[in-house]
Formats: sequence, C-alpha cells, structure tokens
Amino acid sequence: MTKYGKNLTDISYTINDDDDEDEESEDDNDAKLAKKIAREEELNPTSGRKSRRLAETHNSTQDSEGQAQRERKQIELMTRKNEERLRELARSSKRKGGDEKSSKAEELESYKRTKDLPDNILPNQVKVDMANQCVILPICGNPVPFHISTIKNVVLPDPDSASYLRINFYTAGLALGKDAPANTTKLVQKYAPYATFIREVTFRSLDSHSLTQLRKNARQKELQDQEEANLVKQDKLIRTKNERVPRLSDLTMRPVFAGRKTQGNLESHTNGLRFISSRGEIVDVMYANIMHAIFQPCESDIMVLVHFHLKNPIMIGKKKQHDIQFFTEVVDASQAVDAGKRSMYDPDEMDDEQRERQLRKRLNEAFKDFCRKVENVARKNGFSLEFDIPYRDLGFTGNPHKEMVFIQPTLHCLCNLTETPFFVVELDKVDHVHFERVTYMSKAFDMVLVNKDFTKQPWRVDMIPHADKDSLQDWLTDMEISYTEGPMNLNWKQIMSTVEGDDRFYMDTEEDEVTPKEAGWEFLRMFGKDDEDSEKSEENDSGYSENSEEESEEDEEEEEEEDFDSEEESDEDGDEDLEEEGMDWDDMEREAAADDRKRKRDGDEEVRPRRKNNRRR
Repeated sequence: MTKYGKNLTDISYTINDDDDEDEESEDDNDAKLAKKIAREEELNPTSGRKSRRLAETHNSTQDSEGQAQRERKQIELMTRKNEERLRELARSSKRKGGDEKSSKAEELESYKRTKDLPDNILPNQVKVDMANQCVILPICGNPVPFHISTIKNVVLPDPDSASYLRINFYTAGLALGKDAPANTTKLVQKYAPYATFIREVTFRSLDSHSLTQLRKNARQKELQDQEEANLVKQDKLIRTKNERVPRLSDLTMRPVFAGRKTQGNLESHTNGLRFISSRGEIVDVMYANIMHAIFQPCESDIMVLVHFHLKNPIMIGKKKQHDIQFFTEVVDASQAVDAGKRSMYDPDEMDDEQRERQLRKRLNEAFKDFCRKVENVARKNGFSLEFDIPYRDLGFTGNPHKEMVFIQPTLHCLCNLTETPFFVVELDKVDHVHFERVTYMSKAFDMVLVNKDFTKQPWRVDMIPHADKDSLQDWLTDMEISYTEGPMNLNWKQIMSTVEGDDRFYMDTEEDEVTPKEAGWEFLRMFGKDDEDSEKSEENDSGYSENSEEESEEDEEEEEEEDFDSEEESDEDGDEDLEEEGMDWDDMEREAAADDRKRKRDGDEEVRPRRKNNRRR
C-alpha cells in the first residue's frame, strides 16, 4: 500500500464535478443552438422547420405577386409600344408614298422590231427563245411572240396518235393566283378596262416528244425565275493576301448541295466568308449580308456549330436560303450498341468518356477562337459582326414545325439550330406574343409570335410545357415584348387580314376620335385596365363593408338577445300549461281502471241480447 498523509490539509474531496461540467457544457451548447436557430428565423423567416402546406402557400403568394407585377409592367409596356408603332407606321407610310410614285408597271418588250425575230422560224412552229424570254406561237400562219411572264401554265394531255398543247395566259376577270409575277399583275390591272385578252391557245402536233421537252424546259425556267426573282446581287469576295487566313477544317454545311452531304473548309477573307467543299463547290457569305451570327457550343448537344441568318437570301444549289450553317459532330448521331452489358467501372468506357470530354473542349475552343478572329477581321475592314451565344438556361421544348425540339433565346433571336428546318425568329420583327390554350387543366400551351408585317402569317410554337410559362413570360417582359394569354386557339389568318385593313388599329379611339376602343392587341387580354379599376372600386367597397360589418354584428347580437329572451318566455309558458293540464300517476291509473271497467260492461251487454235471440229461435 502506498502511504499518504492523513492531515486535513492533505485531503480533498470531488463529488461528481466532471458530470456537472459535462451537463453545464451540454446546456450551453443547447442554448447556443437555440439562439442560432432563432436568429436564422429572424433573418430569414421562410427557412426553418415549417410544414409543406405553409411552404406551398408562401411560394404561391410569391408567384401571385410576381404575376401581378408582370401584368402591371405589361400594361405599361403595351401602351408605350402602341405609341411607338404609331410613329413607325407614320414614317413607313411616308416612304411608301414616295415608292408608289416611282414603282410603275414595266412594259414587256421582247423584240423592238420584227427584224429582231429569229431567222429560223417555220410557218407552223412553236419556238422558245430562251435569250429573250419569250415563246413564239403561230397565229393565222404568222409568228407572234409572247413573253414568258404572260403564260399562266402549259397543259399537255396524254398523247394518242396526236398530241395537243394548250397554253393558258393571265387574263382579266379571272383569279391570277399567288404565283403570278407582280409586274404581270400590274399590267393586267392597267389594261383590263379597254384591252382584249387571249385566254388560251391550243396546238395539235404529231411529234409529242418535242412538246414534252418544251413543257419541261418551260417549267424549269419558270421555277428558276421564281427562285431568282427577289435575289439581291452580292458583292464579289475579296480574298485576303499576304496574311494568314482564319480557317476551320472538316466542317459540314447545311443546307446541302443536291441532296448530298457537303463537307469542306471555311475561311474568313476581307469582306466575307468562303466555304470550299471537297467536290470543289464554293459558297460565299458576305459580312454585309449577315443579319445575325450565332455560335452554339456543344454543352449538351452532339454538335458544335456556327450559324448565319442572312438579310437577303442566296442561292445554294437551286433554292434560295435565308440560313446557312457549318458544324462538326462531336458524337455520331447513331452509334452501334454492343449486345453485351458494360460495367460503369469498365476502363475502356471511362477512357471513351474522357476522350469525348477532351474532344468537346478542344472543338469548343477551336470554334470560339475562329469566331473571335472573324470578328477582328470584319472590324478591321469596316464591318460590324458579333457572334451571339444561346442562353441554354432559358431554353424550352416546343414544336415549331413537325417535331419537338429544344428552343433557345439569344440576345436578338429565338432559335433552334440543331434540327432542320431551322427555326430563327428575329425579336426586332416581333410585334406581340399571344399564349393559347392557357387553362388550369392543360399541361401544355401554344405560343404565337405576331410579325410586325401584317401581310405575313405569325410564327407558331406548339406544345410548350406549362412549367415553362412563368420563365418565358419573365424573359419577354425583360426583352420589352408585350404578351397576352387566352384559353382558345384563334383564327390568325382572319385576325391578320382584319388588322391589316384597320388604319386606326394602334389608336384608342374610333374614327370619330371620341368613342373609346381597345388600342392595339389589348382586345386579346383577359386581364387589363378594367381589372385595375375594379380593384380600386373593390378597395372603396371594402372600406364601406367594414363599417357595415360592424353594424351588422351589433344587429345580430341584439337579435340573438331578443331570440334568447323569447325562448325563455316560451319555456315558462309551456311549463304553466303543463301544470294546468297535467295529472298525477295515481289519477292516471284510476282513470285507466275506470275505462277498463266500462269496456267490460259494454261487452257483457252485447253478449246477453244475442243469447236471448238464440233461445227464441
């Protein structure tokens, strides 16, 4: 045993000191945690422990407040837009007045004199002069030239022993159709009051092959003329010399040449871009003709691309194109999947994913560097060109043509560039946006983008999920584009024809300038200025209703007191009646016994006479 001192100064006692310290520390920690939670609730009342119902009600109140704020902004925005559109239409009408004076119907002149006719014309022969764009027809044995723009169509029935060729012309009194040239329409309207028109001419021939070839050539020429009618002549490309040209290799172009996949290189030169395909086909895109340039990196897509939306269309193959695109696929659109299952920890699989990520990063950097160099070259030569990048966070799914695609907004456009046909809408050309099929029951709605040019039909995007409506409306409000919504699909062809003929569409009064009317697109609004007035009137009525409620409460209290007093009085009267009319149990028993005796007595008296009668018989 170890020896210790036994003096009082050498002895000390500890009774559960450690436990007390632990309890005190736990209490301090609990108090600190409680203070922390209380402070967080004071700073952020929405956080903390709340039921799901309270959280949903809080979110719904926030959504309703945001929606009301959007509606107020939209009402102010629509008023301002109506005033701006009035000024734009006034300026455009002035320009139109000057253009109408200068634009007149041009007279058709294939040959200035008869000596200019071809020499090899036979008496009864139909001849096509491609150089002068006319058809020479034999009429009464004399060759008569007809310009190609005056011919409506050529009909060649199935030949038997002989074939017939019928040529129909544009004439007054009949519908000219949408395909009629504008100059021909003006000429028909000009000469309709006093000129005589030839409606159709029929020829008979034993040689059907030449007539079939003639019809084919005429049709091809007609289609080519229609395609090239509104083409604007482009400048010639000036190639850069003595400098290194920015270049992207192994690109694929859309739209393609003659239905084949078009691959090649894209180069940036002094005044434009040149694409040279592997088969030697050349496409030039001038900087001055580019309306919007878009660079879309491959974040969640299978391709990285640069897209050009043009001011004036260019010919690619045999068709006019407003959009041209150059892209590279990061992953093949169709891949062969092995029949066997592969593990997520397979090293080959992980290597493929790593290579794909590196390829995406490398292609994004290469395209981004090319776009930056093109901007510098264009700026250096006096052109303004800037590439936009789509905002993927604001994107939504919809059906602009025939399939569901992912649509993304940029700074100047609303576009889908990964699927063909391309969908590109310039925000500067959008006058108004209307949402159709917006109800509580529907899971999707449609969006209609109205063009500022009322002669053109609106753009449509169908089957947009209802969850994207609020974000889409917020984006439209930020871009200062007015919108309305309704529960039904509208007949936009009829609406646009009505709006086009209304000169006071954006004014808030009728032609007498006194009678008020809805200005612009306010007739599509379900909730508008009238609702604000009704809200104000409801507020005024609510002040009156408070006083009336107080008075009605006092009246109800008085009526309740009166009813209570009347009930007490009626109870007392009922007790008095019971006291007067009521009997004790003994009295009731005696009365019952007396009734029984009386019934018994009556029964005996009835039985006795019957017996006497029986004895007599």
